[in-house]
Amino acid sequence: MKLFMQSLGCAKNQVDSEMLLGVLKENITLVQEPEEAELLLLNTCAFIEPARKEAIDTIFELAEIKRSTRAKLVVCGCLPQRYKSEIQGLIPEVDRFISIDEYGRFGEIINQVIRSNYSFQMKMNPLNRIYSTPDYMRYVKISEGCMNRCAFCAIPLIRGNLKSRTIEDITLEVENEVKSGVYEINLVAQDTTKYGYDLYHKHALLDLLKSLTAIEGDFKIRLLYLYPELVTDELIEFIKLQPKMMKYFDIPIQHSEDKLLKAMLRRSNKSMIVELFHKIKREIPSATLRTTLMVGFPYEEESDVDHMIDFIQDIQFDHMGAFTFSLEENTPACRYPNCIDEATKQKRYERLMEIQSRIAYDLKQKKIGTILHDAFVIGYDEESYMYVARSEEFAPDEIDGCIYVAAKQELSLGQRIDVRIVDADEYTLTGEQM
Repeated sequence: MKLFMQSLGCAKNQVDSEMLLGVLKENITLVQEPEEAELLLLNTCAFIEPARKEAIDTIFELAEIKRSTRAKLVVCGCLPQRYKSEIQGLIPEVDRFISIDEYGRFGEIINQVIRSNYSFQMKMNPLNRIYSTPDYMRYVKISEGCMNRCAFCAIPLIRGNLKSRTIEDITLEVENEVKSGVYEINLVAQDTTKYGYDLYHKHALLDLLKSLTAIEGDFKIRLLYLYPELVTDELIEFIKLQPKMMKYFDIPIQHSEDKLLKAMLRRSNKSMIVELFHKIKREIPSATLRTTLMVGFPYEEESDVDHMIDFIQDIQFDHMGAFTFSLEENTPACRYPNCIDEATKQKRYERLMEIQSRIAYDLKQKKIGTILHDAFVIGYDEESYMYVARSEEFAPDEIDGCIYVAAKQELSLGQRIDVRIVDADEYTLTGEQM
């Protein structure tokens, strides 16, 4: 059976897609073009309104292809998990919506859709995947769901409460990947810092990292999605001293101002957040800081955005993403008054990102003349005739940026090189191979 798979949303969704393909892998041939497929499979995101719009638009794009090819169209993931009863009658072009709760029967459902009797015996398993990432890097999902109840967030409504994998299971996965030659391990979860609380009745991220860094081999670990109140002194010290840990801190904080953090039902406050980022920089001067901020949340005033701009100018984030508040049904924020109009949200977003662009530019300029060690090649740019690479300061999600490299000889994907930086802008570095 020829199958085309498209995965929307975050890296955690990407891992789910890889596991779903793993269930089917004995009986499918993956194709790169949807027009070639007998089965069109779409894994969706429904975190915020733009993600839902992208999912619906993609469904209709695939439905148009289905009309001319007579392929079957299956839509799974967060959108049907949250809205299955509402959408399944509205989009008859979709042969089956599969919610996350049905993943245990995924192979059986696919058989029903394509009217076959293939033997899909393997359940979804992190150790049984068809990878969509290059051979040198992997995403490893350490838990599912979330214990936090932020006022704006629908993730607990979609993914449920925290469900951690065991340390032994994750260690086995990483050990297998390292043996196969993987260099970059990216640990992901809805809240990485809460890892293990459901299993071990304590925050067990440090225990997990000690187990993973004890694995023999040449590899590095990146942590993604850390909550600020659980980035402890012990975790910072471990990352500082452990050579297998990337000095990369991805800490989404959503806002800098106390009244907004309180309204968002976040447990952190401004003074704690400021001290945390300064502490990281004191302890690890080379650390990369990345965060995510939100504008337009109820109760936010223009002065709060002014203070948030002062905050990012003080902290000097290497990478910062932002988004405008999206009201999600059945979240606590639905009960809040003082909704802010979309035009005002957009203006605040643009103000914030304009300042961040200047900060990022200034930080990148300071890299000129320095040497980045162990940058790994991720591609080749035909227009510039230069290789594209990442060092540990760039996460693999195409948001942080990259490095353009003038090479001395032909390079291969995943190859690690030293690069002298000769130029820079807000998002990219340009250098020459040493």
